[in-house]
Amino acid sequence: MVLIAQNHLQFIIEVGLIIQIGIILLLNIVPISLSLVLFATLILAVGLALLFGVDAGLLFVSYAHEFSIPYGPIALFAVVTLLAALPMMKEVGIRVANLRIFIFLIIGAIAIAGGIVHRVFLILWLLGLLIGFFIISKSFRQKSFLTVKRVVTIIGLVVVSFGALQILADALNMSVLSPILRFSRLEENALPSITMVLKNSALLGHIQGSSYWASADTGFASGYVSLPLTLITMLTLPFPVFYGVLVSKKDVIDYFLPGIFGWAFDFGYLTLICLLIYCAGVIFVGFKILLAYREKRESGNRNYLGREALLIGALTAFSTQAIMGLFFSNRDINGMALLTFMLLGALVLGHVVMVKRSTR
Repeated sequence: MVLIAQNHLQFIIEVGLIIQIGIILLLNIVPISLSLVLFATLILAVGLALLFGVDAGLLFVSYAHEFSIPYGPIALFAVVTLLAALPMMKEVGIRVANLRIFIFLIIGAIAIAGGIVHRVFLILWLLGLLIGFFIISKSFRQKSFLTVKRVVTIIGLVVVSFGALQILADALNMSVLSPILRFSRLEENALPSITMVLKNSALLGHIQGSSYWASADTGFASGYVSLPLTLITMLTLPFPVFYGVLVSKKDVIDYFLPGIFGWAFDFGYLTLICLLIYCAGVIFVGFKILLAYREKRESGNRNYLGREALLIGALTAFSTQAIMGLFFSNRDINGMALLTFMLLGALVLGHVVMVKRSTR
């Protein structure tokens, strides 16, 4: 059948369209009030903080699971949405001091647990918070959060965090916690991987047989970038999957390769250009809609406060994941993280369509 995906790229596009349609329906069927958004994202943030805590705890009792990493952008979406809701609540006379403290405790807990599980998470988390605070300050015409003192403080926190992790790794003799080990692996594996991509990529896909799967390589959509393998196998889709390869070979194939190289190799340069246009388009549309929401709020219309907070969180998380996935690590825009990425993009574009409700 035509609707059955014949390769990984078709499957990604089809799932993306299904998610987008579902989000549009959700945003138009469910009344998106500020109280509903606040309640839902608070539950989500607490749940993800516990999830990250469990994942970090497992490092000390068994082995590295790292199952929580793909949910980093969702956690960022939740906490930034909560932060965006605070000034809205303050405007209507609701005291937010205690809630603000609680939100920052959640932010700190996720940062510590996520940083223990994976060092790159700290970069995503801090970058996302910076973007979030910037968007919030512009949306509410506040004094800019980004000052020289704060930027220096954040850089200092990153340095101290990495230093503390290295000390902890040495004290516990746990190399999995060592940032220095990660940097050495980056040096060892990133350059050979990039060289392989540049030599073999084409406008559509790559030279057949140039991948690590040799004769099994299809030359296009070979599985370097895919949705979760469990989803593919569950639906018994008719294209190749390579069990465990992206895990056992991730240091060379998937782990340290920036997304632009992973997508260029697997799908070709034309597909990469389309992906970049999609990312830029989502961000542009998001800011345009956010401007419209701000104008409605400043004119006294409070019907869109929940949607505005939701959009700020989704736009922040999508922008951050796009930067991290495309330019730092393919892992941040691959597998389960790719599903997260499409969900966040849909949460931004979903605001384009709005069905007016009858007032009768």
